[in-house]
Amino acid sequence: MRKWLAKRLLEMFLTFWGITLISFVIIHLAPGEPISPMADFNPKFTPEMRERLRAQYGLDKPLYVQYLRWVKGLVRLDLGRSFAPDRRPVWDKIKERLPVTLLINVLSLLIIFLVAVPLGVAAAVRAGSLFDRITTVLVFIGYAMPGFWLALLLMLLLGIKWPILPISGLHSLMGYESLSIWEKVLDWAKHLVLPIFVSAFGGLAGLSRFMRSTMIEVLRQEFITTARAKGLPERVVIYKHALRNALLPVITILGLSIPGLVGGSVIFESIFSIPGIGQLMWQAVMARDYPVIMGNLVIVSILTLVGNFLADICYALADPRIRLGTKR
Repeated sequence: MRKWLAKRLLEMFLTFWGITLISFVIIHLAPGEPISPMADFNPKFTPEMRERLRAQYGLDKPLYVQYLRWVKGLVRLDLGRSFAPDRRPVWDKIKERLPVTLLINVLSLLIIFLVAVPLGVAAAVRAGSLFDRITTVLVFIGYAMPGFWLALLLMLLLGIKWPILPISGLHSLMGYESLSIWEKVLDWAKHLVLPIFVSAFGGLAGLSRFMRSTMIEVLRQEFITTARAKGLPERVVIYKHALRNALLPVITILGLSIPGLVGGSVIFESIFSIPGIGQLMWQAVMARDYPVIMGNLVIVSILTLVGNFLADICYALADPRIRLGTKR
């Protein structure tokens, strides 16, 4: 188990280093610079002023020098300062928005797991029935539905035509400070219903179909036939023997879904005006704010790698062959 953990940690480090290197090169190859909005539309902006600003931001150095300087700061846990006029530290900007994105994504993962697994098991046990056909149609419709279109549709229906739920922000703008603690929690919950639903919808549809197919495959195995031949109750056969084996690949898929959830936060946070990491990332990309872009990529990469690592640990705990290093 220790050898396996050491190998996984080394792989995580190399993957993280590769992500930062490739991302740093790509964002600097994109057309435009942070000073372009100031220089390109100001006729009084001289070439000397442009070069002075480039030197101030360190953009006059070769690309590898800029990367090494950024890596040195990262080793000291310093993500640098934003290129925005406020020149705030990147970490200060991120830590203000990180809890919101984490809250939405954790709740989305919880909903996906709690709904998709029972739905997939029920569809597998009733394979070919009317229930299975109806859920299959509904799930495929949900899987094919673009997230941004679903968000706009829900905003139109539940926020404008039938004003049931708020459609922007984290809390009400008027009278929020005068609310009690429980009223504030309820206000937050109302504002987060639509973003969490949009975030979880696509993953729920895909995971439930995957759970169904995996469960059907397990139910056809010989050990399930043997368990039934021994006279075990059907509930024990399904939930104790079949479900545990069917969950092994689902754990991995759930861990791999974290990048999609974090990446999708750019869409729903922008649409619903949620002040999270996704919205900050979008604003930084539009402004060519390299330190903020790299800072966001570092946080998202760490969350993704840690999520996959935890999924691997759960997989190893569920399957002794992995932690013992035996061949399948």
